Amino acid sequence: MSTINWFPGHMHKARKEIAKVMDEIDVVIEVLDARLPVSSENPMVSQLRKGTPVIKLLNKSDLADPQRTQEWADYYNSLPDTQALIIDYQQKKLISTIPDMCSKLVPARSNNNRQVRAMIMGIPNVGKSTMINALLGKRIAKVGNEPAVTKGQTRFTLKNGMALSDTPGMLWPKIEDIDSGYRLAASGAIKNTAIEYEDIALYAAEFLRKDYPELLMNRYKLKALPERGDLVLEAIGRKRGGLRPGGVIDIHKASEILLNELRGGQVGQITYETVAEWLEKWEQQKLEAERLELERIEQERLDAESQSDRSAHRHKR
Repeated sequence: MSTINWFPGHMHKARKEIAKVMDEIDVVIEVLDARLPVSSENPMVSQLRKGTPVIKLLNKSDLADPQRTQEWADYYNSLPDTQALIIDYQQKKLISTIPDMCSKLVPARSNNNRQVRAMIMGIPNVGKSTMINALLGKRIAKVGNEPAVTKGQTRFTLKNGMALSDTPGMLWPKIEDIDSGYRLAASGAIKNTAIEYEDIALYAAEFLRKDYPELLMNRYKLKALPERGDLVLEAIGRKRGGLRPGGVIDIHKASEILLNELRGGQVGQITYETVAEWLEKWEQQKLEAERLELERIEQERLDAESQSDRSAHRHKR
């Protein structure tokens, strides 16, 4: 799969609007999917917040692998001006502590009785609107299973007086990391039309086969672990009524079964990515960036030498 370009017009507009008001924001509340924290982390948020303190909500933790989720919380808590909270929308008491967390991150405002201004951000389908409703204690923000339900900015005032600005669920212009694209698609953050449905299921099947073989085998009552992702889909098709006349397996139906149950948590608590995996990726990206920078400097030197030689040759003539 190549990089995914998915940038509707209203998301481009939202980015410009957020950039305008960011200087007036004291705290950013970023809602992440605990199953794929980095893949569901919009890199534009870091660019837009420019050092503004951030609370990273590892949402949908009830669907995620508890051990991996704790590792992600520990990682984020080790970063400057960052706090992480493992959460799901049913934890009302824990959600009610978020405004106080915001106040403690900007004591200069809260100690002087000035209104703390927070902005809640997140990509589509991470549960941002559900979180807003939980913070408000009533249903105001529209909730939907399809990405990009929220279209414009909205401002609310919480019981403790904190101002909370909502934003549309933004995806960035191009998802460069191939794994992230598939993970976002498998979780439902990207509409099924963005990537071939069966390709997503094939990726998910191979991932489960490698990282969560027991959950996969238990859910689909497999006696042995298939050797490849495509064989996983075939096995699911046989087990769950995906046989067409003549014994042909309906792979599309098997794909639908796997992705729907994976998104709904029926397969079990799973997390698509680990801290160790991303630390290694970031190190590789850093080394690649350094290599490209050295190449650029060397090319500039060669160009300058070439230009100097041409100039010297003209003077000799």
